[in-house]
Amino acid sequence: MDKMELKAALEAAVVDGMLSVRVTPKASRNAVVVEEGPEERPEESLVRVYVTTVPEGGKATKDVIKLLAKAMGRAKSTLTLVRGETSRDKVFRVE
Repeated sequence: MDKMELKAALEAAVVDGMLSVRVTPKASRNAVVVEEGPEERPEESLVRVYVTTVPEGGKATKDVIKLLAKAMGRAKSTLTLVRGETSRDKVFRVE
């Protein structure tokens, strides 16, 4: 999946201004992967974010925000963590 396809898939995964992601800390690489849902319900897409950072003191969450913002072509300040500060499942408000 190239950058433009990833950006489009991430935008399609935003539902009512919210983006749900599943984070894998201490991964071997930094990556954003979108597993697309059924064609008739694209809001069921699963967004996975892999970060090499350890989940201590919010470091991994900061890296997740950086990766998502870069993949979406947005500023980091447009992503706000709504739910899941210490969880692997996180929800971000996209402004």
